[in-house]
Amino acid sequence: MNPHMPRWADLILVPALNLLLAFLVAGLVVVFIGEDPFEALRWLIVGALGSSYGIGFTLYYATTFVFTGLAVAIAFHAGLFNIGGEGQAALGGIGVTLVCLAFPWPHWLLVLPFAIIGAGLFGAAWAFVPGYLQAKRGSHIVITTIMFNFIASALVVYLLVNVLKVPGAMAPETRNFAPGTFLPFMHEMLGVFGISMSTTPMNFSALLALLAAFLTWVLIWRTRLGYEMRALGHSEPAAVYGGINPVRITVIAMVLSGAMAGMMALNVVMGFQHRLVLDYVSGAGFVGIAVSLMGRSHPVGVVLAAILFGILYQGGAELAFEMPNISREMIVVIQALVILFTGALENLVRVPVARLFARSGARAA
Repeated sequence: MNPHMPRWADLILVPALNLLLAFLVAGLVVVFIGEDPFEALRWLIVGALGSSYGIGFTLYYATTFVFTGLAVAIAFHAGLFNIGGEGQAALGGIGVTLVCLAFPWPHWLLVLPFAIIGAGLFGAAWAFVPGYLQAKRGSHIVITTIMFNFIASALVVYLLVNVLKVPGAMAPETRNFAPGTFLPFMHEMLGVFGISMSTTPMNFSALLALLAAFLTWVLIWRTRLGYEMRALGHSEPAAVYGGINPVRITVIAMVLSGAMAGMMALNVVMGFQHRLVLDYVSGAGFVGIAVSLMGRSHPVGVVLAAILFGILYQGGAELAFEMPNISREMIVVIQALVILFTGALENLVRVPVARLFARSGARAA
């Protein structure tokens, strides 16, 4: 953080201005194709937040992005840019599937701890090798994690086609899980308390995502391991001087990051699809990068950014339906602009804002 910039400006003002710029540019694109940008914004918000149906889908998508955003944030605090969330999440899906298909589980509370362990272990194992290569061999973490995304994709295809596919079926997917493994949907949970909600994919894992965000905060800011990770991320020479083992911390950070990415399978595979299908991750690992960048790698910021991208996903689908000239590809453009301005072009706003606060501080002095 810039020493001249207050923390609230760094965490709130700069991301808000970046987001405003992204929507302004997106609005110009909407005008260029002959549509009203204010009408488009209205449908985007109404589609995502205007009903319990839209809210349910928005928070379902946000749950996935919380897990993948936290995965990127954990690695980033240790100075690592984990771009392998896509592959780690895919392997997490394998872990959840093997647990759910292992027994005819009678109740989801019995299988959930083992599913969490399966998702975490498989995601962590897929992140371990890039972390080890970075720590011991100096292989760049960005390159190795990207390569492992492709390997994970090929591995999942092989398993679904040759090992896990239902015999005689054409679709590359597993058989349905036993009903005892199904996580309760949010509309079912709220119905117990007399609260009516539309049927949506939002499920119990949304609460697990909030718990994961809290535990990540505890890890990073309230434990010795978190301190060592942050010290390494700020300065490796200083961390080594302080007695911190960079090899150990690098590997641990990547393992924890991969485990968190694998947890997204709880939401999609165990909570909604109830089977493993091809390409179930659908780019959520890459969206997690934008979520972490926009959330400043802080769990609270990650949750808020994940909700924003949930709004873009659900509201974008409704927008494409209500305004046919704005295609699904146009929604992807809007998402890309948000990523561009909150990531690559962040300093476009940060530098002028920092200068403004620096001048204000100089005048006050």
